[in-house]
Amino acid sequence: MADDVEKIVVAVEQGTDTIAVPGELLQEASGASTAAAAPEKPEARSLYSEILTMGVPEKIKLALRGNKAARGLLINDPNKIIRRLVLQNPRITDGEIAALARNKSTDDELIRMIGLRSDWMRFYAVRLGLVTNPRTPLPMALKVLPTLSQRDIGALARSRNVPTAIASQARRLTNSKGEG
Repeated sequence: MADDVEKIVVAVEQGTDTIAVPGELLQEASGASTAAAAPEKPEARSLYSEILTMGVPEKIKLALRGNKAARGLLINDPNKIIRRLVLQNPRITDGEIAALARNKSTDDELIRMIGLRSDWMRFYAVRLGLVTNPRTPLPMALKVLPTLSQRDIGALARSRNVPTAIASQARRLTNSKGEG
């Protein structure tokens, strides 16, 4: 299975695949007004049902080349390979990564993948999202904590929504910065 997935991924990345997916799922939405985007609820439901009926090869292609709506649905796919491939989509935005980092239902493996990518870790919202997410591995969260602003570290020191190790380390950081 892993070899098959690797072959499909290589073919999609090279553009030599023969997998057919709807073209509208591969193109990002244009800068249309939000008023025009509001009536798209039925389309979103059909998009969900369309993705549900797709096979693994189609989902792989969509994960690697799909638009924001497709990525948003595939990031919650039961198949962890599909979820992982969504993060390899070259069109995924920093805002989407920050939202994933903040989301408490994001898969542990995706959290680790986000934390290992230095280009994503440059963004403050991603780092803050990782520190506040209870699924982030504790060593990773403690490593990122000192890179946050003093205001956010103070808020984390008082927060009951973060693990106690992070809150106590945040208190230590606020105390040491106050003395220095």
